Amino acid sequence: MREPKAFITKARELRKAMSLPERLLWSELRGSKLDGLRFRRQHPMGPYVFDFFCGAARLAVEVDGCAHERGDQPERDEVRDAWMAERGIRTLRIPAAWVLESADIAVAAIRSDVAEHSPHRPYGPPPPQGEALSLLKPPPVGEVSAKPTEGGVS
Repeated sequence: MREPKAFITKARELRKAMSLPERLLWSELRGSKLDGLRFRRQHPMGPYVFDFFCGAARLAVEVDGCAHERGDQPERDEVRDAWMAERGIRTLRIPAAWVLESADIAVAAIRSDVAEHSPHRPYGPPPPQGEALSLLKPPPVGEVSAKPTEGGVS
Protein backbone atom coordinates (compact mmCIF):
# COMPACT_ATOMS: atom_id res chain seq x y z
CA MET A 1 0.00 0.00 0.00
CA ARG A 2 1.42 3.37 -0.98
CA GLU A 3 1.53 6.04 1.65
CA PRO A 4 -0.33 9.34 1.12
CA LYS A 5 1.62 11.92 -0.85
CA ALA A 6 1.86 14.21 2.20
CA PHE A 7 3.81 11.54 4.13
CA ILE A 8 6.13 10.90 1.20
CA THR A 9 6.79 14.64 0.93
CA LYS A 10 7.44 14.81 4.70
CA ALA A 11 9.91 11.88 4.45
CA ARG A 12 11.77 13.64 1.63
CA GLU A 13 12.04 16.80 3.73
CA LEU A 14 13.32 14.80 6.69
CA ARG A 15 15.97 13.13 4.51
CA LYS A 16 17.33 16.58 3.66
CA ALA A 17 17.31 17.68 7.32
CA MET A 18 18.79 14.61 9.01
CA SER A 19 20.49 15.21 12.35
CA LEU A 20 24.22 14.58 12.75
CA PRO A 21 23.68 11.24 14.57
CA GLU A 22 21.28 10.13 11.82
CA ARG A 23 23.78 11.07 9.10
CA LEU A 24 26.59 9.23 10.88
CA LEU A 25 24.49 6.09 11.28
CA TRP A 26 23.23 6.32 7.70
CA SER A 27 26.82 6.32 6.44
CA GLU A 28 27.21 2.92 8.16
CA LEU A 29 23.90 1.46 6.94
CA ARG A 30 23.60 2.69 3.36
CA GLY A 31 24.40 0.42 0.45
CA SER A 32 23.62 -2.79 2.37
CA LYS A 33 26.84 -2.42 4.39
CA LEU A 34 25.33 -4.10 7.46
CA ASP A 35 25.45 -7.82 6.66
CA GLY A 36 23.79 -7.24 3.28
CA LEU A 37 20.62 -5.82 4.85
CA ARG A 38 18.98 -2.98 2.95
CA PHE A 39 17.94 -0.07 5.12
CA ARG A 40 15.85 2.90 4.02
CA ARG A 41 16.19 6.27 5.70
CA GLN A 42 13.23 8.41 6.72
CA HIS A 43 10.82 5.71 5.57
CA PRO A 44 7.11 6.61 5.69
CA MET A 45 4.60 4.03 6.92
CA GLY A 46 1.09 4.83 8.03
CA PRO A 47 1.07 8.02 10.08
CA TYR A 48 4.79 7.73 10.92
CA VAL A 49 8.20 8.23 9.33
CA PHE A 50 10.91 5.90 10.64
CA ASP A 51 14.50 7.13 10.93
CA PHE A 52 15.67 3.84 9.37
CA PHE A 53 13.74 0.78 8.26
CA CYS A 54 14.81 -2.69 7.11
CA GLY A 55 11.93 -4.58 5.53
CA ALA A 56 13.72 -7.94 5.49
CA ALA A 57 14.33 -7.78 9.25
CA ARG A 58 11.00 -6.01 9.99
CA LEU A 59 13.04 -3.55 12.03
CA ALA A 60 12.63 0.19 12.57
CA VAL A 61 15.67 1.93 14.03
CA GLU A 62 15.03 5.23 15.78
CA VAL A 63 17.87 7.53 16.79
CA ASP A 64 16.59 9.26 19.92
CA GLY A 65 18.00 12.55 21.12
CA CYS A 66 17.29 14.07 24.52
CA ALA A 67 13.92 15.40 23.27
CA HIS A 68 12.57 11.84 23.48
CA GLU A 69 12.96 11.99 27.27
CA ARG A 70 10.91 15.18 27.76
CA GLY A 71 7.24 16.05 28.06
CA ASP A 72 4.79 13.64 26.50
CA GLN A 73 7.34 12.26 24.02
CA PRO A 74 7.95 9.00 25.93
CA GLU A 75 4.19 8.27 25.79
CA ARG A 76 4.05 9.21 22.11
CA ASP A 77 6.99 6.88 21.42
CA GLU A 78 5.14 4.07 23.24
CA VAL A 79 2.05 4.59 21.07
CA ARG A 80 4.20 4.60 17.94
CA ASP A 81 6.07 1.44 19.01
CA ALA A 82 2.76 -0.32 19.75
CA TRP A 83 1.42 0.68 16.34
CA MET A 84 4.50 -0.82 14.70
CA ALA A 85 4.37 -3.98 16.84
CA GLU A 86 0.77 -4.57 15.72
CA ARG A 87 2.16 -4.71 12.19
CA GLY A 88 5.02 -7.05 13.08
CA ILE A 89 7.71 -4.36 13.13
CA ARG A 90 10.19 -4.22 15.98
CA THR A 91 11.53 -0.89 17.15
CA LEU A 92 15.13 -0.46 18.21
CA ARG A 93 15.71 2.88 19.92
CA ILE A 94 19.33 3.98 19.91
CA PRO A 95 20.41 7.01 21.94
CA ALA A 96 21.93 9.70 19.73
CA ALA A 97 24.81 9.91 22.24
CA TRP A 98 25.85 6.34 21.31
CA VAL A 99 26.05 7.26 17.64
CA LEU A 100 27.99 10.43 18.40
CA GLU A 101 30.42 8.50 20.58
CA SER A 102 30.91 5.83 17.94
CA ALA A 103 28.64 4.73 15.11
CA ASP A 104 30.14 1.25 15.62
CA ILE A 105 28.29 0.99 18.95
CA ALA A 106 24.97 1.63 17.19
CA VAL A 107 25.81 -0.78 14.37
CA ALA A 108 26.69 -3.48 16.92
CA ALA A 109 23.32 -2.93 18.65
CA ILE A 110 21.48 -3.27 15.33
CA ARG A 111 23.47 -6.35 14.35
CA SER A 112 22.75 -7.94 17.73
CA ASP A 113 19.02 -7.20 17.46
CA VAL A 114 18.81 -8.64 13.94
CA ALA A 115 20.72 -11.77 14.96
CA GLU A 116 18.50 -12.26 18.00
CA HIS A 117 15.24 -11.94 16.07
CA SER A 118 16.17 -13.33 12.67
CA PRO A 119 14.34 -16.47 11.58
CA HIS A 120 17.55 -17.43 9.76
CA ARG A 121 20.12 -17.28 12.53
CA PRO A 122 23.53 -18.44 11.34
CA TYR A 123 23.65 -21.29 13.82
CA GLY A 124 19.92 -21.68 14.41
CA PRO A 125 18.26 -22.80 17.60
CA PRO A 126 19.80 -25.65 19.54
CA PRO A 127 18.79 -29.06 18.23
CA PRO A 128 16.00 -30.88 20.09
CA GLN A 129 17.07 -33.46 22.65
CA GLY A 130 15.73 -36.97 23.17
CA GLU A 131 16.21 -40.67 22.51
CA ALA A 132 14.13 -40.67 19.33
CA LEU A 133 16.69 -38.45 17.65
CA SER A 134 19.47 -40.98 18.17
CA LEU A 135 17.81 -43.05 15.43
CA LEU A 136 18.43 -40.23 12.98
CA LYS A 137 22.17 -40.07 13.62
CA PRO A 138 24.37 -41.75 11.03
CA PRO A 139 26.35 -44.73 12.28
CA PRO A 140 29.95 -44.07 13.32
CA VAL A 141 32.52 -44.39 10.56
CA GLY A 142 33.38 -48.03 9.88
CA GLU A 143 30.12 -49.44 11.27
CA VAL A 144 27.37 -50.88 9.13
CA SER A 145 23.99 -49.24 9.23
CA ALA A 146 21.17 -51.32 10.66
CA LYS A 147 18.86 -49.80 8.08
CA PRO A 148 18.56 -52.07 5.05
CA THR A 149 19.20 -50.61 1.64
CA GLU A 150 17.50 -51.48 -1.60
CA GLY A 151 18.75 -54.82 -2.95
CA GLY A 152 19.89 -56.00 0.49
CA VAL A 153 23.40 -54.59 0.16
CA SER A 154 24.58 -52.07 2.67
